[in-house]
Formats: sequence, C-alpha cells, structure tokens
Amino acid sequence: MTTVGSGKYTYELVQDWPKLQRGESLGVVSTVATDSQDRVYAFQRQDPPVMVFDRAGNYLDCWGIGAIADPHGMTIVDDIVYITDRSDHVAVKFTLDGKPLQIIGERGVFSDTGCEKPGDLVPRAAGPFNYCTEMAPSPSGDIYVSDGYRNARVHRFNSDGRLINSWGQPGKTEPGEFHLVHSLLIDPEGKVYVCDRANRRVQIFSPEGEFITMWTGMGGPDNIVRDKDGIFYIAEQADEFGDSHVSIWDGDGNVLERWPIRHAHGLDVDSHGDIYLGLTLEHSVDKYVRLGQ
Repeated sequence: MTTVGSGKYTYELVQDWPKLQRGESLGVVSTVATDSQDRVYAFQRQDPPVMVFDRAGNYLDCWGIGAIADPHGMTIVDDIVYITDRSDHVAVKFTLDGKPLQIIGERGVFSDTGCEKPGDLVPRAAGPFNYCTEMAPSPSGDIYVSDGYRNARVHRFNSDGRLINSWGQPGKTEPGEFHLVHSLLIDPEGKVYVCDRANRRVQIFSPEGEFITMWTGMGGPDNIVRDKDGIFYIAEQADEFGDSHVSIWDGDGNVLERWPIRHAHGLDVDSHGDIYLGLTLEHSVDKYVRLGQ
C-alpha cells in the first residue's frame, strides 16, 4: 500500500476503491460526497448518475436515471443533496434517496455572457445561470451557486430560491475577478470560499459577497471541503508542472500537507477523516484512509 502525508495527516491509498460487479464500471466521476452515516455518493456522467457505497466500497444503491443531464457539483449538508446540472443550467436539491426537493433555474435556459466555449474567460458576467458548477447552503438558510464555465459569478438565493444578489466579474488578478468559478464552500460563520480555478486561487468572501482574503500557491482548485475540525481539503488540478495534488489547509490559509494524486475533479472527507476523490480520467474513486490521529 502507498502511504502519503505525515504525522496527524498520514494516509494510506486504496486505489479504485469501489467494489463493482464483474463487467461493471463507473463513468466519468465528476465528484463524490458523504452523508451523516459515511455513505459515499459518486456523481458520474452516465446513468445512473448517483452511485451509493458504504465505507468499505460495497455497492448500496443508485438513483437519478434520466433526471440529470450533465452531472458536475455535489455536496451533502444535513443529509440533503445539492447538485448542479451543468449544461442544463439548473441547481437541484434532492433527498438522500433521490427525490427532488427544489430546482433553481430553468432547464436549458442560460444567461447571456457572450461566451461560446466553456472555460474561456467570459466577455461579461451575467445573472443565473450559464454552466453552473456547485450549489451549497449556508447556516442562515441562504443558498449559494457558483457559475462557472460560461459565467464569472457567485449567486446568492434565499431558501425559496429567490435571487438576493450576485457578485464577480471576468478577470485574472483583482479580488472578485474570476476565470472559471468551479466550486464553493460555506463555513459555519457563513464565509464563502470560491474555487477560482483558472486563476489558481481560492477567494474568500463575506456572506454578502464582500472580499476578505485569498489563498494562492496552488494548482487550479477543482473542489474545496471542510472537515468537522475546521480543516480544509482542496483537489488541485494541473500546477505549473502539469501535476495534480490534494492539499490540506488550516483556517488561516497555511498548507499542512500536499501530495500528488491521480487527476481528481472533486473530493470529500468523511467523519473518520478519510478522503475520497472523484476521478474523471480514470473513471473511478480513490480513497485515502487516515492513519494519523
């Protein structure tokens, strides 16, 4: 077994962790999320889009057939599943067994940003949505959506799905400028952590969208999550050398650990501190079992 990290943050790699039946395979795994029972939900770009496993990698369930056109972001908070259907331009809440609870946006309808190629620096920012990427709730009950591949905005909604405000402009350097808003996370204080992927930084904002600070010195951040102890985990895609990494950060933006990985588009951490990576290129999930305590 491969061991990575050090001290408190030492892990053992379980490569291709899901236990699938002979002849079965996963598609492009966009991301993974865990619930309160440490079940793992793999969000893949084929039917069924959601595959559910226990901590040992045993298959439990699946759902979402025909309900999600283009799986991208998934997060689970208080056992509610928040997903983004990227090219259908909607953000949707589900129960753990796949019953839809709320939809924000109108399927197939997108805002006018002048962007033709997803991932390009957009000519102008606009309202919701144009290739949205992640949906997450805040402690206040508000909902935030990063928007994303053909926009340069973060949108804030109330619990009923009414737009409160949006922020962000296309750009490469200044605070509040974004190039590919790829993911976001809301901490218990309501601060909004935004993965500004093509600019290789995480920008941090107040609940109202006021810039606080940024973390730099990373590959393109695909996804950011926070564990119960307030430690942050980032899936980083290509750095200046073309390598992908997982990095572990404290709340002040200091890097505690970093190691190379297979390319991960999304990640999550369960209550035991184990890390799960959703792999787009290898069509799999890797697990890093935490050894240090």
